[in-house]
Amino acid sequence: MRALALAGPDALDAAWQAWEPKPAVQAIRGPEAGLVMVRARTDGGGARFNLGEATVTRATVRLHGEPLAADTVGTSYLLGTDLEHARLAAIFDGLLCDGQQRERVLTEVIAPLEQAKAERDAVRYAEARSTLVDFFSVAREHE
Repeated sequence: MRALALAGPDALDAAWQAWEPKPAVQAIRGPEAGLVMVRARTDGGGARFNLGEATVTRATVRLHGEPLAADTVGTSYLLGTDLEHARLAAIFDGLLCDGQQRERVLTEVIAPLEQAKAERDAVRYAEARSTLVDFFSVAREHE
């Protein structure tokens, strides 16, 4: 789910357009956007406090028909308000729940998404590393 949530909506759309044969998709809930309260703790285990609100989009779909072995349900929760992204993530989550489609989804969708994220992270790390400043101290002898 992490790979689906962090993927770009265009990448998920391209993967769905290339997926054949497509199962029938029935919306059960949403996609819909709303707010959730983000809670935190002081000192890792201390008193809880409300940190703030975050916008979340969720979707739940039922997949049925060919090529699935049985009806499956997929669910997604994503930060932000991209309704189509949440719907596509829920579809692929449902495909992951089907025993016959799981390996195909992992190979054709999840692995490329994780590889693309690793490449983006490497570029960002290199950019951040290029701004690194090495501080050092010079000891002077007092006469």
